[in-house]
Amino acid sequence: MIVLKTPKEIEIMREAGRLAARVLRALEAEALPGVTTADLDRLAERLITEAGAVPAFKGYRGFPATICTSINEQVVHGIPGPRVLRSGELLSIDVGVRYGGYYGDASVTFAVGGRADRRASRLMEAGKGALAAGIEKAVPGGRLSDISHAIQSFAEGRGFSVVRDYVGHGIGQAMHEDPQVPNFGPPGQGPLLKPGMVLAIEPMVNEGDYAVTCLKDGWTVVTVDRKRSVHYEHTVAVTEDGPFILTLP
Repeated sequence: MIVLKTPKEIEIMREAGRLAARVLRALEAEALPGVTTADLDRLAERLITEAGAVPAFKGYRGFPATICTSINEQVVHGIPGPRVLRSGELLSIDVGVRYGGYYGDASVTFAVGGRADRRASRLMEAGKGALAAGIEKAVPGGRLSDISHAIQSFAEGRGFSVVRDYVGHGIGQAMHEDPQVPNFGPPGQGPLLKPGMVLAIEPMVNEGDYAVTCLKDGWTVVTVDRKRSVHYEHTVAVTEDGPFILTLP
């Protein structure tokens, strides 16, 4: 069942989203060569708890950390640890917070040290553009798969692929609510988009093939061909005035 949110609920979710965005911005500033992903995780937990919120991922279905840190061929759900960041690596950070009884969820990918090769830069631009294209379709009267189709068309039109096995989702008082939001498919299908829907739209775009697999830790998802991947996410409310991005600072 898709739960429609009231304007008041969306405002609370906006506060949760703002916090997630601020944490992401702080982590990106600190994610320099020589820093470990565990260092970033500790910083994220401190920032979230000091703001009076709760890390949404820690303990969720047994996940052991506050954030997800996925590097290069890692697509999503990477577990922070002793790995030291190196200049030029692609790092995806996913942050979830619970504030005021509601969730905010956002992700960004960037090059460590700000130094990306040409192919990596094109991959990141494709991921950002795919997210923007999907968000543009989050309007009343459209269909859910309009979002999916826009994401796929943008990414594939630039020579990359979109992951099929992991998708976006509804979000609110639970981290994962109906509906699922695939990043691929034909337009004009699925539930009708209505004001009050809140969706976590999150394209995962691969440099090579879209096939992925999960490592033995039970969490870290990697590309089968071990080529790089990027992950971008915003929490977005469907409103009468169009899409309202809740996860902006």
